[in-house]
Amino acid sequence: MLPAPRGESPSLADVLTGAFAAMRAEPNRLALPPVRSAVVVLVDGLGMSALQRRAGHARRLLAAIPAKGGAIDSGFPTTTASALATLTTGLSAGEHGLVSYSAIDPAGDRVVNQLTGWDDGMRPRDWQPHPTVFERATAEGVDAVVIGAERYRDTGFTEAVLRGARFEAQRSIGDRVARGAALLRDGERRLVYVYVPELDMAGHAEGVESSLWTQRLEELDAGLRSLEQALPADAGALLTADHGMLDVAAHRRFVLAADDPLWEGIRHVAGEPRCLHLGLADPQRAESVRDRWLELEGGRSWVATRAEAIAAGWFGAVSAAALPRIGDVIVAARAQVAYYDARTATDRSLAMVGQHGSFSPDELRVPLARWGAFAA
Repeated sequence: MLPAPRGESPSLADVLTGAFAAMRAEPNRLALPPVRSAVVVLVDGLGMSALQRRAGHARRLLAAIPAKGGAIDSGFPTTTASALATLTTGLSAGEHGLVSYSAIDPAGDRVVNQLTGWDDGMRPRDWQPHPTVFERATAEGVDAVVIGAERYRDTGFTEAVLRGARFEAQRSIGDRVARGAALLRDGERRLVYVYVPELDMAGHAEGVESSLWTQRLEELDAGLRSLEQALPADAGALLTADHGMLDVAAHRRFVLAADDPLWEGIRHVAGEPRCLHLGLADPQRAESVRDRWLELEGGRSWVATRAEAIAAGWFGAVSAAALPRIGDVIVAARAQVAYYDARTATDRSLAMVGQHGSFSPDELRVPLARWGAFAA
């Protein structure tokens, strides 16, 4: 059987939208109380299971996670492009259209990278046309602020999912979080978003079981001091993640040669190593391609046609624009494996230890920590 999202439970889609609803004194799925201002810290790659295994290195963070409602699902696919768009629009991947790390561009007959591949054929406001929470907030006179590293200021991805907010750059984790807390102190109505990529970078490079990842977690925990000590009574803070991560050993990273039978009939390979989107030369052959992958890899992965994945709710509601960006066949790893196309794999991608994209609890479950008025 195919996995199915738990639609009845709060998810990443409810976090930033919930914070803004609290600023409007409106009901929200997280049951957040009314506040004047709010900050949401998004830690890229911080899975709940990895955090719990490092409990002694993140005592400040764990103390802010309630026993009930302290973990949520990030949503599928468990990848940054999709998840951050879900966070900032409140929509599923099938609605906002960033359906994977790399996606099939039917108009261009190509695969596009949805983090870095923006160009005239993939304009941010056309590819992701839905209003962000920041645009909604700004329209109501709220000062919306994004705090991140300088390199993210003017990217296509920033325009696609963070537009409507003014961008402030801070170098370190602690500086970013401290600035976010400081922006809530002057009595203005503000919605602040803080982005922390360091744990994801460490996990990809050396793994979530590595000393480097633990070091970055300790830096995060130390940086959260400002949320403990400096929030006004009418301001709240949340911390969550876009996805978790698991380590894939080198011998479990399968590089499929160009003449491998699994590639027969496949025109485009999109997605990422733990969640392939296969675009077929003849979409009518989707079931036969699915069956071939099931026969050879069904013990390690869920394999579904596009129609089956949509019926199972993997992408939520799916818009007409997003539909052809989803592979005709999707291969979502359930074992600790990853798949690579030898024709496009790079030394850098093959060296990645920590990976994500699929449905395992390590990838799907993320923390939801609360401070200030939201901790009450």
